[in-house]
Amino acid sequence: MTPQDPGVNIPLGQMYQEVRGLAQAMSRVEAKLDGVLDETKDIRSDVADHEVRLRTLERARWPLPTIGVLAGVGGAATGLLALLR
Repeated sequence: MTPQDPGVNIPLGQMYQEVRGLAQAMSRVEAKLDGVLDETKDIRSDVADHEVRLRTLERARWPLPTIGVLAGVGGAATGLLALLR
C-alpha cells in the first residue's frame, strides 16, 4: 500500500493576501491600459488633423498643373499664330 498524498495546505490568511495582491496587480494593469487607450485617442486625433491638412494642401495645389497646361497651350497658340502670319 502507498501512503496517501497529504496535499498542500495553504492557510486562509495567506490565500487572502495572495488574492489581494492579484487584485492590486490587476488595478495597476487597468490603470496602465487606460493610459494607453488615452494615448491612442490622442494619436487618432493627430492623424485626423494631419489628414485634414494634407487634403487642404492637395486642394490648394491643383491649380498649378492647370496653369502650366494653359500657359503651354497659350504659348503653342502664339507660336502657331506667329508661324501663320
